[in-house]
Amino acid sequence: MESSSATPLTASAATTETNAKRNSNDVGWEYGVLAESETNRDKVRCLLCKKSFSGGVHRLKQHIALVRGSVTPCPVSTIADQIKCRDALNEIQKKKKGKKDGNESLRAGVDIETAEHETITIEDDAMEGSFGSAKAQRSFGPMDRFANNIKPEDVLNTGKSKNENLSSVFRKEQMIRVKEYICRWAYECAIPFHAFERDSFKLMLEAVGQFGRGVEPPTRYEMGETYLKKEVERTKTFLTPFKDEWKSSGCSIMTDAWSDIKRRSIMNLCVNSPLGTVFLSSKESSDDAHTSEHIHEYVEGCIKEVGPENVVQIVTDNASNNMGAAKLLETKRPTIFWTSCATHTINLMLEGIGGLQKFQKILTKAKALSVFIYAHPKTLAMMRRFTKRRDIVRPGVTRFASSFLTLQSLADKKTQLKEMFNCHEWDNSKFYKTVKGEASRKTVMNNAFWSGVALCLKVFGPLVKVLRMVDADWKPSMGFIYGEIKKAEQEIMDALSNNEREYGPILDIISKKMKNRLDTKLHMTAYLLNPYYLYNNSAIKDDIDVMDAIIDFVGKIYPGDHTLQNHIVTVELPIYMGKQEKFSREMAIKGCEVNGEKFDPANWWRAYGASTPELRKNAIRILSLTTSSLGCERNWSTFEGVHTKKRNRLEASKLNQLVFVQFNANLMEKNKKRKTKGMELLLASDAKEAQDWIVEDELEPEPNEAEGDDDEPLEDRRSARLRELEEDFVSEEEELNDTVEYESNGVNINEQDGAHMVDDD
Repeated sequence: MESSSATPLTASAATTETNAKRNSNDVGWEYGVLAESETNRDKVRCLLCKKSFSGGVHRLKQHIALVRGSVTPCPVSTIADQIKCRDALNEIQKKKKGKKDGNESLRAGVDIETAEHETITIEDDAMEGSFGSAKAQRSFGPMDRFANNIKPEDVLNTGKSKNENLSSVFRKEQMIRVKEYICRWAYECAIPFHAFERDSFKLMLEAVGQFGRGVEPPTRYEMGETYLKKEVERTKTFLTPFKDEWKSSGCSIMTDAWSDIKRRSIMNLCVNSPLGTVFLSSKESSDDAHTSEHIHEYVEGCIKEVGPENVVQIVTDNASNNMGAAKLLETKRPTIFWTSCATHTINLMLEGIGGLQKFQKILTKAKALSVFIYAHPKTLAMMRRFTKRRDIVRPGVTRFASSFLTLQSLADKKTQLKEMFNCHEWDNSKFYKTVKGEASRKTVMNNAFWSGVALCLKVFGPLVKVLRMVDADWKPSMGFIYGEIKKAEQEIMDALSNNEREYGPILDIISKKMKNRLDTKLHMTAYLLNPYYLYNNSAIKDDIDVMDAIIDFVGKIYPGDHTLQNHIVTVELPIYMGKQEKFSREMAIKGCEVNGEKFDPANWWRAYGASTPELRKNAIRILSLTTSSLGCERNWSTFEGVHTKKRNRLEASKLNQLVFVQFNANLMEKNKKRKTKGMELLLASDAKEAQDWIVEDELEPEPNEAEGDDDEPLEDRRSARLRELEEDFVSEEEELNDTVEYESNGVNINEQDGAHMVDDD
């Protein structure tokens, strides 16, 4: 074999065939591309031997790795190629086995037997005909012992059903019948499909299977009383480790307000610590003005419940009433900080930069293009054909997140969009000669527009990277937010060739939005106490603002105790900054050189801070803090679902109990996933924050179509169109088949037209 074949994709091949690749980081796409086939979207072509076959990237890796049985081995792959793909295949198998083992372990944990009823047996008359006159006895156990010829209607009507010998021949058919009844119930009750991925659903099935036939569903009274109370108590027990964490590392209280479509106002409180976010309480306050006093009173009650000694900060958005409440807290509890949400502040920075003329012009053109495509079913269908059913619009958790993600998506689909507006179908369409149709085509064919898109991505990218770090919260962000914004400023300067005329207005916006929000004494003290920054840049200790910040911080934490204040500032702080005593260890210095996935400055202080006990205690508390309240905000769908649906006239206390259980269950699910690197948390579960990329205030009428009756309100058409489009977006993170490759959720800025890669790894 030629050694050159070890390179899976040559420069020339990359130029001609890169557009046929799926947007994925899977190693398999280094060796193949999608074969252009409308009948089989999983058909791929090997770049080494040029052979085409079905089965997607999984089969492609088997082809390269010489795995026989499913596909013809590649005759030109090198040993290095084979090892690389074989390792990738083995990794998939490990994941599948881990998932299977996890599900088996989950089911094994279900046991409905009680001490008083170790075994429960039944006599089955149907068994007599098969095995003679003796009646057979069986224990209540797995569902497969009782599921033969399942007819739930018979159970409901007569309490009896036929029971025949279970044979492996019928097992598959019976499982299909079981799933039919489960799905029928889900369809009738509008249960979201992702609900079936929850562990609680799997546990429920296992419990039913262990019981056997004739399971009685809980009554409405039992659901609203008996079992709801039990679940509340279970949830409280489950939160015990979180409360212990609040005592050892401190915590942040996050608050936000929400109004539903009926203008009912609800406030909620969550508590964040390194273990994750938990929901504490909600309060309907439709009859109360959201004044500073009202907010302060609600937060004060939460502080008392959590324990004032455990609360380090309150995190809210920058609304004036919240800032007024912060002043009231300062008077009553001077040792607790009130900080602005970093997510909200960074979005203000991005919106301000996006409002600058050169960027606003590009955003306006991009939105007009997107709105035109999405405004008409025919243009939308045409676009999806050319992009292999990949949408342009990528809804984000905020309006600007939607803008950035959609710009990135447009850049990725530049070639396909140009092909679409150059095809015969477009030339023959009724949209070809419309004003907006001509304008959209002109935009797509304009190279200056695509250069502008690349410029936007280069400028917005560094701040979006910070936004993703804050929102992901896979490790506490307080110790990183100030340093990463400074790093983002430098990256923006570099992207604009250090041209002060270009970057000056941008840095001015960042500085203005950051002032008194993300540059407080708490943020800058966390910056100084993060050894990743200090030990890699000794100039930080000469920064007057930073040094003043830690002095002010110590004064706030220990008011009036001048002896302890001076001890921390003049004795312990120099030991840390000078890398003395335990800080001088090579392991300590090497351990903070890189801000890697496993580096946690709070844990670093736990390990090496014994020489400075007071500074160590405070460092652990502030470096364990979040900077965002988005973990509180992104769960408003729970409130919307509970408070806007008919709930059999449940009183407020039961509604609060239901919210407490649901909210914390959702948060626990998210806490499991939040440490997953590469998971795109800027993506939203609906298109609410991307509406201006999908529709405009005045819908463009279809060419040559009737205008409709005067009685038909345009608003209804617009709402219906939004509902139709939102169905195209995934409503929750859904687990996808390991053998099928989908578009990556990562924010990787396209390199075309000079844009550089932005990756948080």
